[in-house]
Amino acid sequence: MNKLALILVALALQAQEPRIDGWPTYNGDYTGRRYSTLTKINADNVKHLGLAWSYRLSAQGAGSIKATPVVINGVAYISTPDHVWAIDARTGREIWHFEWKGKGGNHIGNRGVGVLGDALFVVTPDCTLHSLNIKDGKERWNKEICDLDQYYYASAAPVIVGGKHVIVGVSGDDLDIPGYVQSHDPQTGEMQWRWYVVPQKKGDPGMDSWPNEDMARHGGGMTWQPPTWDPELNLIYVTTGNPQPVVAYKNRPGANLFTASIVALNPEDGKMKWYFQSSPHDTHDWDATQTPVLFDAEFNGQPRKLLAQASRNGKFFVLDRADGKALVSSDYVVTNWAKGFDEKGQPIPDPKKDPQIDGSLVTPNQGGATNWPPPSFSPRTGLFYVSAAQAYSVWYIYDPGDNPQGWGGTDRGGWSQNMIQAIDYKTGKVKWTHKWEGGGMSGLLSTAGNVLFSGDGSSANLVALNATTGEPLWHAGVRTSVSNGPITFEMDGLQYVMVGAGDTLWSFVMHE
Repeated sequence: MNKLALILVALALQAQEPRIDGWPTYNGDYTGRRYSTLTKINADNVKHLGLAWSYRLSAQGAGSIKATPVVINGVAYISTPDHVWAIDARTGREIWHFEWKGKGGNHIGNRGVGVLGDALFVVTPDCTLHSLNIKDGKERWNKEICDLDQYYYASAAPVIVGGKHVIVGVSGDDLDIPGYVQSHDPQTGEMQWRWYVVPQKKGDPGMDSWPNEDMARHGGGMTWQPPTWDPELNLIYVTTGNPQPVVAYKNRPGANLFTASIVALNPEDGKMKWYFQSSPHDTHDWDATQTPVLFDAEFNGQPRKLLAQASRNGKFFVLDRADGKALVSSDYVVTNWAKGFDEKGQPIPDPKKDPQIDGSLVTPNQGGATNWPPPSFSPRTGLFYVSAAQAYSVWYIYDPGDNPQGWGGTDRGGWSQNMIQAIDYKTGKVKWTHKWEGGGMSGLLSTAGNVLFSGDGSSANLVALNATTGEPLWHAGVRTSVSNGPITFEMDGLQYVMVGAGDTLWSFVMHE
């Protein structure tokens, strides 16, 4: 291995460790844990946490902040569709603002930015990947990553892998187009490789899980969450969306690979190493795009390289991330749509719970037992935290034909309860539950100070809980629901917590 390669590996391994002086990536590091080793804010003193500043987005119609802030060298970078801001993390003063006059696309949200050195990367709804100068927000280049005319759009935060790959996924509007993830050169923007979620031609892996080549090529599987990365194994972990048609399913018998799956790819060429299907033959719009969280820990008395996911379908999985073998498969809320797990640890769908002409009572509902807000894992407690919902609805199908098009069905809502579930990774059992009075979900943050930060559903507060017990410790009003994941970092010897809610970025500080 040459000197440059050794330097890149060393930098990559450092990137796996939580930073204390910033929050340099969407999840804080490349593991997806959203865990900080900072302890100046802890379970004993968090009640003294106070407001440092708030910043309301300066652009009219900028929308709600669904991105996680990235903080580097005392500057916070936050995005919404077609916009990026650089904010002084000490004062909340705007440094620069980038606006893109886009050609359209779905403006449902933007998850955030990626940064490599002096370059910032962001996608816009009209299928464009942009590279900006981090100092002044001026554009370096832009490249089209998907076709807006096919109803793709872009929303996921780019992830920089090994200093030489900008990894981006695509979003879609539930039409019969294939999902994919691709890599771009950070200097030029040129595409390096593309991996399609669903088979594109005869002989491709997974083709035998579809009834024919045409159904496979139009099978969906959007990749609208940032992947995670293990530099030692040199694998990125991509999670994929639901198959098409979404709810009507008669024309796509089979597992419909590699939709609703966790997939390990080589970041150098995009080749698949292994897959695990979280929701085989999904018939309920339960895309499995939830964060694949990486951690090294003991399992059955042996040190293991693990991956955990709380999937939208209500199932919790712990895998060996080197080979994708399931070690734990369990329920983290009550579910009734599966008959158990197969020898691979994958759920076995119960056809009786598929959408029916006269309705079928199913839990979870279409929103899922969880959704896009990111979870957290604390090596201090050994608990995996996820914003969850116990929700029931009746699922109908209204296109009973053998070749349904589009949705062809839907669900009608019923009773629901939102909560945080703290799951023991060794057993898959829920250790504690904290219920919210309102609905809605929030991203999570855990710390070595034994604190778990979250929004409280729809009640417009940022909340701190005891990470070991779930006991509430502190809250602060933020005017509307927390719409992304909180972050924390140290600056000038002080620990800060930052979060977005609606169109406002809020910063809290613990003074010594």
